[in-house]
Amino acid sequence: MPLPKPPSKRAALLSTEDYENQAQPKPARRMTKAQAPAEAALPAVMETFDPPSPGAAVAELAPPAPAGARPAAPTVATAPAAPQARRRARPAGDGRPKLFVLDTNVLMHDPTSLFRFEEQDVYLPMITLEELDNHKRGMSEVSRNARQVSRDLDALVATESTFSPKEGIALSATGHKGAGGKLFFQTELMDVQLPAGLPEGKADNQILGVVRALRDQRQDREVVLVSKDINMRIKARALGLPAEDYQNDKTLDDADLLYTGVLPLPADFWDRHGKTMESWQQGGHTFYRISGPMVPALLINQFVYLEIPGAASLYARVTEITGRHAVLKTLREYTHQKNAVWGVTARNREQNFALNLLMDPECDFITLTGTAGTGKTLMTLAAGLAQVMDERRYSEIIVTRVTVPVGEDIGFLPGTEEEKMSPWMGALDDNLEVLARSDNAAGEWGRAATNDLVRSKIKIKSLNFMRGRTFLNKYVIIDEAQNLTPKQMKTLITRAGPGTKIVCLGNLAQIDTPYLTEGSSGLTYAVDRFKGWPHSGHVTLARGERSRLADFASDVL
Repeated sequence: MPLPKPPSKRAALLSTEDYENQAQPKPARRMTKAQAPAEAALPAVMETFDPPSPGAAVAELAPPAPAGARPAAPTVATAPAAPQARRRARPAGDGRPKLFVLDTNVLMHDPTSLFRFEEQDVYLPMITLEELDNHKRGMSEVSRNARQVSRDLDALVATESTFSPKEGIALSATGHKGAGGKLFFQTELMDVQLPAGLPEGKADNQILGVVRALRDQRQDREVVLVSKDINMRIKARALGLPAEDYQNDKTLDDADLLYTGVLPLPADFWDRHGKTMESWQQGGHTFYRISGPMVPALLINQFVYLEIPGAASLYARVTEITGRHAVLKTLREYTHQKNAVWGVTARNREQNFALNLLMDPECDFITLTGTAGTGKTLMTLAAGLAQVMDERRYSEIIVTRVTVPVGEDIGFLPGTEEEKMSPWMGALDDNLEVLARSDNAAGEWGRAATNDLVRSKIKIKSLNFMRGRTFLNKYVIIDEAQNLTPKQMKTLITRAGPGTKIVCLGNLAQIDTPYLTEGSSGLTYAVDRFKGWPHSGHVTLARGERSRLADFASDVL
């Protein structure tokens, strides 16, 4: 059905007969010579129109309406430049460039935060510099970060021979190419207007006053406060000031998206891959070479399983990925007593996966996460003793953890480094007691001798003295790793020398370090960065095996 004739006058309406004669839209056909001049002439006619006045309406051809549909009202035709304006992407927010005012705790939490705002500008109030100066003394992590920020600011200021406070300093001047914005300092006293209930002598309130004054002075900018202090952000929003948390330290926005290391296979796995699959046996293991659409979703050392009622189950690990092909290797069954590790057997699927990683000499870095009572420490310690005492693969076991108390700090502890760390290593003593009970044939004297020998092979070290050390042929256990920052995690992992295995254990639901969340924890950072590396592995343990009381408490409390 041909299209109705184009309008000959401005604001002309199509007749009702033209709407009723139109059928359902049909596939477009090649344009005929008779139609080409008529349709091509339409834009030329519209170009001769003068821009419509605000109240004028210009008719625009509407697409054919379905049969029986109510005729649509004519729409207003805009100028030729209007479609380009609609296609232009709007910036985030209200369209104005942002100016981020940094709270002191952001700089002390991440000393590189100055260079992590991409093309946006950064503003530092003078009270922020005063607080940095107050916190620069000491040997704590906060003091080191404050000194690092001061050095970065000094290097930025030194790049400008004639420093102009109004023009700012390019944040990329010291080599940080990812920072495209500028740094501005507060150089003059601002007229701060805050509610009478807020004391002006407090540093947080002074920063809020600077944000409020900036918002009034710089109408062309969207001024945003960035702070790690929740109460600071609440007060800012109560005063009508935009405030945000510092997000660049978070590896993941949602902890549920964290890599688990385990992937269930679809029920039709054998039907879809059986015809093109290659299989062979080597060293007591069965290997399967598969190809198909699921290969891009696999990672090296990722565990896959297939459990179908009435059929044999498959438990395997991805050992090789080359192009469109992946190789799966069946696992050693540690759930059987004949494969017990220092008297410990796996009680569920994820524990079997974890023991396969812990006993693999090719895996240098392993992370285990899970709720309380899933067996992380017991399996790690049993695997370490088996490889140190029986297989002589490592010379000794080194255990460390961050000393963050759950409640009030009890103060200084007497004794040597190991004696000071012993109250923090109650989990180690509990698991050694469980492992000692498994040896029933040795008798009381034999168990006592074994305990003394085991104790001589386990060294407890403090996290505070790890800088500059190198571990050669050691089995290192980092317990409660969820309380580590990404910087501390990097410090520990880079201590590994030849022949060393590092195992990180933690429960992301039990973070005690201030300003750390599940998304910004060093354990989350390590799991996300090491996934897919051929010499690392990760397993999230899902089922608790401590007791029915502990399992129920983990679910309901």
